Amino acid sequence: MNKNSIIGTVLICLLFMGYMYVSQPSPEQIEAQRRYNDSIQQAQREAIVENAAQDELTKLKSDSAVIAPMDSAAIAAQDSIQNLRLIQTYGNLSSATKGEEQIVTIENDVLSLQISTKGGQIKAATLKQYDDYHWTFVNEPEYKLFPGDNLSAVRLEIEADIEYIVVEGAMQYYRASGDDRWLRRVLPALEKGIDYLTSDPKRWDAERGLVKRGYTIDTWDFLNIPDAGTNRKIEDGTPMADMHGDNSGAYQAMMQLAWMNERFGHRKKAAEWRKRAESLRENMFRHLWNGRFFVHQLPLNCAPIDGAEASRLSLSNTYDMNRGVTDLGQSRSIIEEYMVRRDTTSAFAEWFSIDPPYDRFGGYKAGRYVNGGISPFTAGELAKAALSNGYESFGWDIIERMMEMVARDGAIYFLYSPSERKPMGGGPSAWGAAAFISAVDEGLAGIVDTGSKYSSISFSPRFPVSGYRELRYTTGYEISGVLVDLRYVLTGNGLRYRLSSPARHIDAHIYIPEGVKVDHVRCNQKSVSYKEVLVGDSRYVDFKVDGTSGVADIEVVFGSDPE
Repeated sequence: MNKNSIIGTVLICLLFMGYMYVSQPSPEQIEAQRRYNDSIQQAQREAIVENAAQDELTKLKSDSAVIAPMDSAAIAAQDSIQNLRLIQTYGNLSSATKGEEQIVTIENDVLSLQISTKGGQIKAATLKQYDDYHWTFVNEPEYKLFPGDNLSAVRLEIEADIEYIVVEGAMQYYRASGDDRWLRRVLPALEKGIDYLTSDPKRWDAERGLVKRGYTIDTWDFLNIPDAGTNRKIEDGTPMADMHGDNSGAYQAMMQLAWMNERFGHRKKAAEWRKRAESLRENMFRHLWNGRFFVHQLPLNCAPIDGAEASRLSLSNTYDMNRGVTDLGQSRSIIEEYMVRRDTTSAFAEWFSIDPPYDRFGGYKAGRYVNGGISPFTAGELAKAALSNGYESFGWDIIERMMEMVARDGAIYFLYSPSERKPMGGGPSAWGAAAFISAVDEGLAGIVDTGSKYSSISFSPRFPVSGYRELRYTTGYEISGVLVDLRYVLTGNGLRYRLSSPARHIDAHIYIPEGVKVDHVRCNQKSVSYKEVLVGDSRYVDFKVDGTSGVADIEVVFGSDPE
């Protein structure tokens, strides 16, 4: 609830509490009520006589065609009886029961009350929206209320990430479930969303061919304006910018849509999506790449907030690498920037939301919230990218430091203070935890589902960098009951991985420890042909495995002569 809603609700409660206090009877009113009751009893005795007279009147009706009107005394007696009955029922408010009833509505953003003018009775009470007030931040077309469920569907206008995140979520669900029928049904809607993102004037910078958003901190949802906390609208004059993270998200979504279409035999449409993705990638590097990493924001209709945008490193750089926008050289350049800043920053870690922060943005001082806070989701994405791009030791170092923080705090938090290393809160801790798990799952264990339900796997384990010589690691999908079980052993003679999974095809990319020579590679006791490749200075052996029948027992045997 916002401030106005809270004040309105409290005032309504105080109004009714005051009414109950003021309307409680005084001793004099209680005595008057007793007298009223005595009067009613007297009236009831008189009513017996009246009823007898009424019986006589009824008899006369049947005998006479013309009935004389009731005299004024009889009418007055009936009115007195009715008044006494109202006083007995409603007390001092009996007069309010007379006349025509009207309904008065009292409401604020949260509550609507319909009150009768007869007795002040509440005829209806509607809880308009209590738990989530974000719908009040945007223009009407951007939200839909479900009052019966106390829910709202809200699109924060200044953000541009909804469409590509939905595609990413659909991709993840399909991999976990393997539900072809579902994917066929939702695919047109997913494509429509990306078409909207890359064409609507509110979302698309047609001049540069890039996705645009409000001038926010990275992918966040507030602007550097006085009413940043409650205004998330796009209107005339709203500061807008092109941000690399939205565009790498759209690129990934296009590649995922190409993969989905290819899976259903739509080769022409798949090729179109890949072509659009490549065009977007080219525009990113043309307008947003500074030679070392992607700049934070490219303002469109306003001046930069300060003079540091071209050198400001923002968290989406780590996502850009893992979404496939950057090649090996570009990825290593971004990672090296983080390594350099680790040595020069005064913060306890290089996992910046942005660096350098603004002096103040949207009410947040430098180092507070996403204006310079240290984020575990940056750490997770950076670790995964480092492990995948030839900086395995740096990636493992990040994981170790994260494990130390988890051991200290008992949890992973959303953001941390750069100087105090204390949790700041402000968002879902699961975001950082998910990035951390992904770094271990796909980066360190190197298990990536390239089909659905692990029907095919990209297998790039890097356990030797951890210093462990024996490990067991499991992953999988609970929704479909699929389990992947990996066992690892490293000795002086070689390393061995026993991978149990549903995979019918495996693309292996095995990290080789420093200082050893590979003699040969076997899978399920059979020699396989392989190729040694370099990723930066790191050595890998690449080969393919088909028809494993659930188990791939991989051995990389070292030669007798060390390198």
